[in-house]
Amino acid sequence: MKVRATTRYVRTSPRKARLVADVIRGKSVGEALAILRYTNKAVARDFDKLLRSAIANAENNYELDADTLYVAEVYADDGPRFKRWRPASRGRAHPYVKRTSHLTVVLDQR
Repeated sequence: MKVRATTRYVRTSPRKARLVADVIRGKSVGEALAILRYTNKAVARDFDKLLRSAIANAENNYELDADTLYVAEVYADDGPRFKRWRPASRGRAHPYVKRTSHLTVVLDQR
């Protein structure tokens, strides 16, 4: 049985989030939590919280054992982009984009 948890509008770019997602894909939940704890990326904290939420969903809603779960799918999709302007020389303005991500973790039993 697949168990899913999603968090939306995370203030990091999907490209940076996918670096962390690729590391934990296919790992058991215990191993994935250990990897996230020592990953030196800010989005690893968001993935840690999301993974713990997915484990809680599996235990409470589907009565699954956490020891038998593994990370079947994990992905970071594009969220909305915040478009901003920065003042530049000679009265001009330069655009820049603040990207957001929607993170998803899907757990399954081995």
